[in-house]
Amino acid sequence: MISRAHVFDGRQALAGLYDVAVNGGEIASVSAEPLRGGREVDAAGRWVMPGLIDTHIHFYDVHAVSDPDSMRAFEDNELPGKLGLFLDHGITTIKSVGDPTDGILATRAEIAAGTLRGPRLLATGCGITGRDGHPAATVFGGNPWARERFTAEVDSVQQIRDLVHHLADREVDAIKLLSEGACAHSGGPGYLWHNPAFPDGVELERLPLGLLRAGIETAHERGLRVTVHTTQQAAAREAVEAGADGLEHGVTVEPLTDHSLIDLMLEHGITYTPTLWIDDAHPDARGNLKKVAEAGVHIALGSDTFNGRGLFGANTLEEAELMVAAGMTPTQVLAAGTSGAARQCVRPDLGTVAPGKPADLLVLNADPTADIGNLRDLSVVILNGELAVDKR
Repeated sequence: MISRAHVFDGRQALAGLYDVAVNGGEIASVSAEPLRGGREVDAAGRWVMPGLIDTHIHFYDVHAVSDPDSMRAFEDNELPGKLGLFLDHGITTIKSVGDPTDGILATRAEIAAGTLRGPRLLATGCGITGRDGHPAATVFGGNPWARERFTAEVDSVQQIRDLVHHLADREVDAIKLLSEGACAHSGGPGYLWHNPAFPDGVELERLPLGLLRAGIETAHERGLRVTVHTTQQAAAREAVEAGADGLEHGVTVEPLTDHSLIDLMLEHGITYTPTLWIDDAHPDARGNLKKVAEAGVHIALGSDTFNGRGLFGANTLEEAELMVAAGMTPTQVLAAGTSGAARQCVRPDLGTVAPGKPADLLVLNADPTADIGNLRDLSVVILNGELAVDKR
């Protein structure tokens, strides 16, 4: 039991102090009246909130994994410690959106079985892109072994339907499609992809509209949510009109000037995942997030964190701080990282402090609704009712 704590319940801060009782892996009670329990964490006026959810991560090392031996070395030597970093920073659920299907699903199974310590793991398996699309021809352009495993390139409706059915049979948690969008400077489907790591650009072909629609339709037939990687307004509109459930990145490479696109997001209940940690280099990313958040579009926290830059877990907290810097309030960002992220993952059991919910809880030493930076002042992490991190 956690006694005498301020509570952010996943949507708002509750007035007064509360006791939060845990029974097994679930929250048994959230009471303004003092409760009696067995093992007790005296919060003494500290803050309790749901564990954070990062809805956009790439877990396997895209640079180091290039053959079976390096894959095995990563899994044996690096993977456990990197999972632990998320817990150390208060992230109790992560969603992988583009890792090798076999590897990430095996990792998910080990965590669920309790043989591997780590946050709850959700996974799409490989990302699906057009032939020679992103990230196959960009990130994995010089790594053909990883290209075949981290991504799936399709060039026909039947291919994408078969692939989505295959992933559904593997019981992935969602489907990730990548549509980079048409070039603003040409009328054709090809365009030049720019990224700070590729200053000269990489010429790509976009995922054709017919394949995009077929992938979304097939996923929905199998009861799976579809999130689509976009960066331009035209691609974002195309994804929403094709039936996507969420946008990864959204609009980053240009100002969001199409207000009817925002209306369309609202009409379709789209979740917008801004990934400022990776996209903050684009000058319009923050302003676009501010526009969609102010309009009431659903926002989910997702950092696009990957091996090689920063630190897992810490990158997620930096994402939250960047979202506040973009104009969202700390309370809005906390909701995006808890109940809003749970909505994006179609996991209504997660992201709130309420009876009957899994006991994924953080105890913080200071008020995160006043200063999002207080997420870094972490005292205790509880995962599935068990003490996972204790910094007292």
